[in-house]
Amino acid sequence: MNTALIVIDVQESFRRRPNWAAVSNPEIVPQVNRLVEAARANGDLVVWVLHSEPGSGTVFDPELGFVHPIEGLEPAAGEPVVTKTSHNAFTTTNLQQLLTVHGVRELVICGIRTEQCCETTTRVGSDLGYQTVFVTDATATHPIEHWDAPAGRSLDEILADPRTLSTDQIIARTEYALAGRFARIATVKELTGS
Repeated sequence: MNTALIVIDVQESFRRRPNWAAVSNPEIVPQVNRLVEAARANGDLVVWVLHSEPGSGTVFDPELGFVHPIEGLEPAAGEPVVTKTSHNAFTTTNLQQLLTVHGVRELVICGIRTEQCCETTTRVGSDLGYQTVFVTDATATHPIEHWDAPAGRSLDEILADPRTLSTDQIIARTEYALAGRFARIATVKELTGS
């Protein structure tokens, strides 16, 4: 079975946001690099996905210069880099075409944010017929405010609110939702042997 490692949104944009101080996995770069090195050693396709919001004026606006991999991650020559404008990596890109051309049947998913772009890509990939592996310890997320919380609160206020979902709660919920339905849950160690 041909496999592709999909590295989703591990980009500088996220480090420029105030909530990066509460990120679940500040060591995501070494974890992703271990997966990348293993994929390259196996001859698997590595696809880099970046999120872009052109004209938004946010850290995801390419005009501001943050829509690139976080320092320490580097696509190799010939590895596709696709830019998406939706939550999943399929809808607004040519990802499915790339995977088809390379005969890929299995996806290994890592990146930022665990419950958003990574989980959504996993679900869509599964629905498209790919065997999917979700590598939780090579994903990262941030605490999520309650949906009716007041806008503009500081990170300290968000973290102090008992209705805020912690990163541990988010990660557990994602694993429960995906496991056995959309993906096999795996660790970096399980996939790389180290």
